[in-house]
Amino acid sequence: MSRRLLCTFALALPLAALAQSGYPRKPILMLVPLQAASAVDNAARIVAQKMAENMGQAIVIENQPGAAGLIGAERVAKAAPDGYVIGGFNDSIMTMLPNVHAKLPWDILRDFEPVSLVATMEWALVAPPGSPYASAADLIAAAKARPGALNYSSGGNGSPQHVAMELFKSRAGIYMTHIPYRGAAAAAVDTASGQVDASFSGMPTVFAMIKGGKVKLLGVASPSRSALFPEAPAVGEALPGYVFNSNFSVVAPAGTPKDIIARLNAEIARATSAPDVRDKLVAQGFTVNATSPEELARFTREQLARYAALFKQAGIRAD
Repeated sequence: MSRRLLCTFALALPLAALAQSGYPRKPILMLVPLQAASAVDNAARIVAQKMAENMGQAIVIENQPGAAGLIGAERVAKAAPDGYVIGGFNDSIMTMLPNVHAKLPWDILRDFEPVSLVATMEWALVAPPGSPYASAADLIAAAKARPGALNYSSGGNGSPQHVAMELFKSRAGIYMTHIPYRGAAAAAVDTASGQVDASFSGMPTVFAMIKGGKVKLLGVASPSRSALFPEAPAVGEALPGYVFNSNFSVVAPAGTPKDIIARLNAEIARATSAPDVRDKLVAQGFTVNATSPEELARFTREQLARYAALFKQAGIRAD
C-alpha cells in the first residue's frame, strides 16, 4: 500500500468510527481564553469554520480573556468531558503561565486532554509609526542610554508578549517598564497609538497594521528574515541567538473519551490540509503543524521544561 493511501486510510478510521456514535449531535463550543482578533483567535476561527463545514455541526468560538488566559482555561478544565466544550489555547496558557504562577486552579498535564497542535506563528518587534527607532539595535541602544525610560505593552503578566520582551531584555542587558493589558490586541493598538515605545506581538495580530503603516516593524523574531517582510531584519541580527515563536493548540477537558479526541484530531488534520485554510493561515504568518495528541503531549512537556530553565535564567515572574 502506498504511503498516500495509508495516510488516507488512517485518517478515515476515526471518522468512520465516530460516524456510528453520532458525535457531534449538537454545536461545539471552542473557548478561546484570549481577546477577539488576537493571533490564536484569528486562526481558531479559520480552522473551526472548515471543521464545522466538514462535520455538519456549528463550532462556536467564544472569547473569554482575562489574566492572560487563566480564567478561560479554568472554564475549559471544569467543563463536562463530552466533546462539546474544547479549548483553543496559545502556548502561554500551555507552558508559560504554569512556569510563572506558583499556584494555578488547573494543571495543564492533569486537567486537559491534548487534541492537536494546530499551527505555529512568527513574531514581530514593533513600535509606533512615528518612532525614532528603525531596528532592534536602535531600541537596545536607546534603552541602554536611558535605563527604565522606555516601556512596552503586553497581553498580561505571563503572556507571550511579556515573555518575549523579558527574554529580549535579559539577553540585551536592558531595562524597560512593563505595561500589561487585558489582551494582545489591546497591547498592539496602544503600541500603534504611541502609548508605549515598543512591543512584541504574534505576526497575525499585527500583520495588517504593519502593512497599513499603523506600526513600524523593527524586526522579526524568527531565526532568519521572514518571507512576509524580507526587508525587515531579524532581531537576531542585533541580538545573536534571539528567537521567539509561539503556537496554537486545541485541548479538551480531562476524561474526554478517546474516540472523541480521535475524531477532533482527525477533523483538525482534515481542515488544515485544505488549501484555502492553509493559504489563509500562511498569509497571516502561521505555519500549519497539525499533530497527534501524543505528539502534543510530548511537545507540551518539553516546552514546560524549556521555559522553566529560560525563566529562571531571565528572572521572569508573574508580578
